[in-house]
Amino acid sequence: MLDIFKAIILGVVQGITEWLPVSSTGHMILVDEFIKLNMRPEFISTFLVVIQFGSILAVLTIFFKKLNPFDSSKSRIQQRETIDLWIKVIIAVIPSCLIGVLYEDKIDELFFNSTTVAIALIVYGIIMIVLENRNKKPKVNDFSQLTYKLAIGIGLFQCLALIPGTSRSGSTIIGATLLGASRYVAAEFSFFLAIPTMLGASALKLYKAGFAFTGFEWIVLATGSIVAFIVSVFVIKLLMDYIKKHDFKVFGYYRIVLGIIVLSYFWIF
Repeated sequence: MLDIFKAIILGVVQGITEWLPVSSTGHMILVDEFIKLNMRPEFISTFLVVIQFGSILAVLTIFFKKLNPFDSSKSRIQQRETIDLWIKVIIAVIPSCLIGVLYEDKIDELFFNSTTVAIALIVYGIIMIVLENRNKKPKVNDFSQLTYKLAIGIGLFQCLALIPGTSRSGSTIIGATLLGASRYVAAEFSFFLAIPTMLGASALKLYKAGFAFTGFEWIVLATGSIVAFIVSVFVIKLLMDYIKKHDFKVFGYYRIVLGIIVLSYFWIF
């Protein structure tokens, strides 16, 4: 039962940090130091990726109407625009998917450590603050203005998230903002990019694991995913309301503080 409780905590952390540009990996590393699942290392590695499935279901639930090209209440033009959005999403995720599939093990070997995570947290926190201080007026305020060229550009920025500590949402939001998108468009497109990206990552992990889990391991996995789903629903809605009136600087400062804490903790202990 203790592992069920730990799965709930990890699900909460996943649900909160996946959508905020603060690096879910950085938080998971810290949490894992104090709350370790008493289970097989192979299962833990799979669990930390597959619970993202719950977060993806939250995106599909909240944005179902916007992402559904077959919604009968939409006009033909709106349906075509939705299909066009999906094409842009698929094109944008291709670079990170290719690099992830080809070099996942090498990237983990080289970069999955506390020092890399801490440095990435601090560096991208500084970039986020600098970008917000520019106070530059965005050119793209609606998805109708989101071109294929811009979508590909954001997708290339998502490749940076393969380095632990960067944050998938952080890299795509920074990239979209640099390329002229508004905070709102940047955040929503980041959510949409997460769907194929995280579904693919979860499916790949399950495939590599051979679905060879015990009954209890499936329960732990389901618990973490369900909690991640519930928490994600609230966090996504809160974030979208927040950025209507505020900028991302608070997340930049938070990343810097967290990076210093991670660096200090692992250097000391």
